[in-house]
Amino acid sequence: MSTVAEVRDLRVEIGGRALVDGVSLAARAGRITALIGPSGSGKTTTGLALLGEYPPGARVEGLVRTRPGAVGYVPQHPAAVLNPARRVGALLGDIAALAGGGRRERLRRVHEALRLARLPDPEQVLRRFPHQLSGGQQQRVVLAQALLLGASAIVADEPTTGQDAHTKAGIVAELAALAARGMAVVLLSHDLDVVRELADEVVVMRGGRIVDRGPADAVLDAPSPQASPRIPRARRPTGTVRMEVEALTASHRTARGAVDVLHDVGISVAAGECLALVGPSGSGKTTLGRCLAGLHAEHRGRILLDGAPLPNSLRARSRAQLAAVQYVFQDARAAFDEHRPVLDQVARTAVRLRGADPAAAREEAAEALTGLGLSPSTAARRPGALSGGELQRAALARALLARPRLLVCDEITSGLDPTTRGAVLELLAELRERTELALVFITHDLAAAAALADRTAVLDAGRIASPAEEGVSAGC
Repeated sequence: MSTVAEVRDLRVEIGGRALVDGVSLAARAGRITALIGPSGSGKTTTGLALLGEYPPGARVEGLVRTRPGAVGYVPQHPAAVLNPARRVGALLGDIAALAGGGRRERLRRVHEALRLARLPDPEQVLRRFPHQLSGGQQQRVVLAQALLLGASAIVADEPTTGQDAHTKAGIVAELAALAARGMAVVLLSHDLDVVRELADEVVVMRGGRIVDRGPADAVLDAPSPQASPRIPRARRPTGTVRMEVEALTASHRTARGAVDVLHDVGISVAAGECLALVGPSGSGKTTLGRCLAGLHAEHRGRILLDGAPLPNSLRARSRAQLAAVQYVFQDARAAFDEHRPVLDQVARTAVRLRGADPAAAREEAAEALTGLGLSPSTAARRPGALSGGELQRAALARALLARPRLLVCDEITSGLDPTTRGAVLELLAELRERTELALVFITHDLAAAAALADRTAVLDAGRIASPAEEGVSAGC
């Protein structure tokens, strides 16, 4: 089997800290190699090295063999590689134009790439801006970009993160089809079920080093490379209604005018309660969460917090209202300033929204980050030096420093390894028990939703498909 790209004895170091050390890996035509391991173990750094790309300021040692354009990359945080100022159709059209041909031929290639990426209703998607897409839709648009570029290898970083079961099955089928057509696939994933189904070889990383490798069955059937998560049990709330949504209809602006994406939605969540919001990718879950936080102002209806109406727009909300409703984004990396240390950005929440003393805020931030498994040395770095899972935990710490009454969590467990996922869920369960924090938990992780949530609301095509009730439908 021919090797498309490889690294040998790779060491990538930033500020004296080795992100990866002594790693050797090859992307081979027709094979799927899976990298697994805890958040921060070096998976993404290794995957990007196959493209010849490294974090800013990195010192690199070892052999890297790759050809420009040979390897495509599907990142864990897709919004980072989508131009927010251009519609999806323009983004994909520019890439299709690189191969030449007339307008009709370019459009045919774009539609074929979207079909292979399992993205339904392509005409509607092509008219939207990236921020008007769900995280799952953004992921599939980026996969379509990679397919249009015609690379001979794909590095797929958590490609099933944030996907519903149906879409996940489609992504798995597409990655298998890519390999069957002779493309090399390097899969970085915490989803061991997907790894077991797809991978020819599994490479286990920990602390920047390879600690095990071999055929999928041999590695995954050995003592678990990732500990099983501890997940708390949901309990029925006794508090009063904290947040209530009445007849909410939200829209997105497109080239052809406003299009409604939520229709007459009504939900509520009590103090100390967790409401899971589930449904297919593109069903409107993230838009609903953004409306609650004032991040999506184009909506009609009422959002009440402790009985008082909240303004539609973030800009119209008072400092107390901003602190009361906090949002943790699915794409944590895009939510941080790349030029400032993570600790400073987490601490700023307490200063800006609660008026805390800066020194006290830093101490509180450091304590919160440590409680989520981020060491002081890690927290002192800029976001580019942290993994996606580490940034997700930092984003949660930042929101909690506002001491909110309602916390909206958008797919915050999907990019975490099982141990960290369990710890985050335990923390959320403890907080709502102790502080009566109300949670809206947007997720495709049905196991987490079933364990953490008291009630579940199912969204489908912008409507509540079933009323909030105990349990989670396995079909979501």
